[in-house]
Amino acid sequence: MWLAALAILIGLAILVWSADVFIDGATALAKKFSVPSFLIGVLILGIGTSAPEMVVSVLAAIEGSPELALGNAYGSNIINIALVLGATVLISPIIIRRGIVKRDLPLLLLITVIAAWQLRDGTLSQADGIVLLILLVAVLGLQIIMSIREGYHEHEDDVVVANADSAHSNNLEHLNNSESLEKLEPSVTRGLVSLIIGMLMLVASSRAIVWGAVELATLWGLSELIIGLTIVAVGTSLPELVSSLSAARKGEHDMALGNIIGSNIFNTLAVVGLATVIAPIAANPVILSRDVMAMGVLTILLVTLCVFAFKTKRQFGRTSGATLVLFFMGYTAWLIQSVSM
Repeated sequence: MWLAALAILIGLAILVWSADVFIDGATALAKKFSVPSFLIGVLILGIGTSAPEMVVSVLAAIEGSPELALGNAYGSNIINIALVLGATVLISPIIIRRGIVKRDLPLLLLITVIAAWQLRDGTLSQADGIVLLILLVAVLGLQIIMSIREGYHEHEDDVVVANADSAHSNNLEHLNNSESLEKLEPSVTRGLVSLIIGMLMLVASSRAIVWGAVELATLWGLSELIIGLTIVAVGTSLPELVSSLSAARKGEHDMALGNIIGSNIFNTLAVVGLATVIAPIAANPVILSRDVMAMGVLTILLVTLCVFAFKTKRQFGRTSGATLVLFFMGYTAWLIQSVSM
């Protein structure tokens, strides 16, 4: 028991440090290659910080614990929006951009609907898992193409003004081109090293936290589904929480929101998809009636709040954050009541 508690404490300490390293690396690469921060959030942060969910769910499927796999994925989605995003905007409000409202949030809502539809009969077959993985490839391709295109449009005017502003500046840049190239490579290298080290430490520390939490929960006699929805889901969502808070603190608001959306898309498509391909899942009916329903309602709430903020030209701020956190508290109370019954 003491070893499990120590793993949780040490894992949390390493997690906080590795999140800063991870965000610094992602930000450096985004600036060097003029990649939109939202795209970095969706791809690198969203997928990278979902690695713990993927590892835990795949291991659970291999070891014959399907409810742990589903509880981990769907519980993490609920926590990402309600607790992670809620806490993030309580600290630092976010400006909702057109692309998020027009493309990313509807896409997240559609994927959530697909997840609920697949579970309508209480089972997930290997065919369902293959469909989810195919959708993942299509979604990531769409995100890359659209985000890069929007990034070019956002910076187009600035590039034109910069080119027309001073021919002398361009000449100096040409003369010092070799020196700039020499400086670029170390910067890119440092960014990649920070990104890789941060990601590895995020995964390792989260794994230690989850192991310790599961050990304690098992000693307390909690069910596999409840462990997946609460302790494991919270533990594997810690990278998203710390990374989003760190990104918001550094002023990378698009990266913080992209992290949440990308992570939920990855959890629903990749985490559940991989676990289902490994072993078909016969789900407990309560997953659909309680947890998937809560995930769907929360996703609709997120879309509604973001659309309202965009239409009224307001920030996605503390009122919305408080609403999401209250939802998390209500869902947690619902789970506790279910356990006690």
